[in-house]
Amino acid sequence: MPTAIAPGRLFIDGKWVEARTGKTFATINPATEEVITQVAEGGPDDVDAAVRAARKAFDEGPWPKLPASERAKTVWKLAELIEANIDDMGERETLDTGKTYFDSKKIEIPFAAQVFRYYAGWAGKAHGETLPVRDDAFTFTLREPVGVVAAITPWNFPFLLASWKIAPALAMGNTMVLKPASITPLTALRFAELTLEAGLPPGVFNVVTGPGSGCGMALVRHPGVNKIAFTGSTEVGKQVMVEASKTMKRVTLELGGKSPNIVFADADLEAAARGALTGIFYNKGEVCAAGSRLFVEKSVHDQFMDRLLSKIDGLKVGDPRDKATRMGPVVSKAQLDSVLSYIEAGKKDGAKLVAGGERVDIGTGKGYFVKPTIFDGVRNDMKIAREEIFGPVLSTISFDDFTAGVSQGNETVYGLAAAVWTRDVTKAIKAARAIKAGTVWINAYNLFDPALPFGGYKESGFGRELGAYALDQYTETKSVWLDLTK
Repeated sequence: MPTAIAPGRLFIDGKWVEARTGKTFATINPATEEVITQVAEGGPDDVDAAVRAARKAFDEGPWPKLPASERAKTVWKLAELIEANIDDMGERETLDTGKTYFDSKKIEIPFAAQVFRYYAGWAGKAHGETLPVRDDAFTFTLREPVGVVAAITPWNFPFLLASWKIAPALAMGNTMVLKPASITPLTALRFAELTLEAGLPPGVFNVVTGPGSGCGMALVRHPGVNKIAFTGSTEVGKQVMVEASKTMKRVTLELGGKSPNIVFADADLEAAARGALTGIFYNKGEVCAAGSRLFVEKSVHDQFMDRLLSKIDGLKVGDPRDKATRMGPVVSKAQLDSVLSYIEAGKKDGAKLVAGGERVDIGTGKGYFVKPTIFDGVRNDMKIAREEIFGPVLSTISFDDFTAGVSQGNETVYGLAAAVWTRDVTKAIKAARAIKAGTVWINAYNLFDPALPFGGYKESGFGRELGAYALDQYTETKSVWLDLTK
């Protein structure tokens, strides 16, 4: 049985406090529809208190002024603490999101620890340069922390995507306020406990839980915040841009996707079929980079679909704590209703339902479970091919040749990720260059590394997370000119 989770409070200035409104809200287990615990419902006053704590910690506290090697030790310590608490963190993630224990404990929480360790190594390596522009001056640049960072994170990978923001921000000497998604706050609150154990000074890291409309936008509008790091929907990302522009905050946005997964006739069809399933059904399809549009060259369409459909029964839908389960429930009742409505839209538009397409009862009569769903005969102008479903629904589209495959893949407002499957290296490189997306996998899908930058083109956002590129988002570059003529 899962460990009982204590009610959650807000974490502000190194202390646990109740929301000033006195309100709480329930976080729900999507596998059982039962309340896990109650969490403090923060509001604008709580956001203000958290930002003021972070502002004071940045302007007056020791953290930004510490030698980089000392910050590195603390960030590294956080990685060690995450690893030491993988079972606890993973259990909380599964309870909140419905993802399998395997995904939480073997993949995502360990990856978050890797991210902290990676950025601990960068703490003393992000530096300025000397620029010999002329003989009568000594000119150089400084890299300085940007200030108070507000991180607003989504519910699909609650702690992993938070780590992509927290680790580089702290390594560069910034202070932070984290606003996790209101339906999945448990790992953020547990991590706050780990920051105390790691010895992070008060105010450097703060957590405010509550609705995006109250807490999230209050952070975006707050004049004490210097930078917003947001992951979420394109619609909300546009609102963030508008509000942040009023105080000229820095903004990075990692938004939606409708990623093309393109299978050419010369591909290893067996590997491509496995990759197509991973691309859309990992984490129940609740992945911003999901390969939700599968393009298959016409000459191999039928044999490829046979391979794909033969594997669908191996994706057991069930209790996420069961080792045999490959797909848990979608995250909430609202998400369940949304996914089912898209399935109905696909049928109405004339797409051919070849697998799934309905809710699943795993024997308990409870839980937001959906069968892995595949449509064939989809066109790019159908709703299920245009809009991000964020669920286990795959749209299959046929194409004639290389040019058609790439051009149809690019027919979307999004540009987060893509994949191509081919044995022809030249074709693979040409396709990767032609596809308008921030990440292109070749003969693979959903592979990530802390050193590899991730972000989008077009309406999938801007800015990059992970890798050395992320450091630019959390630092200011200052030019210094020393006149040598006097």
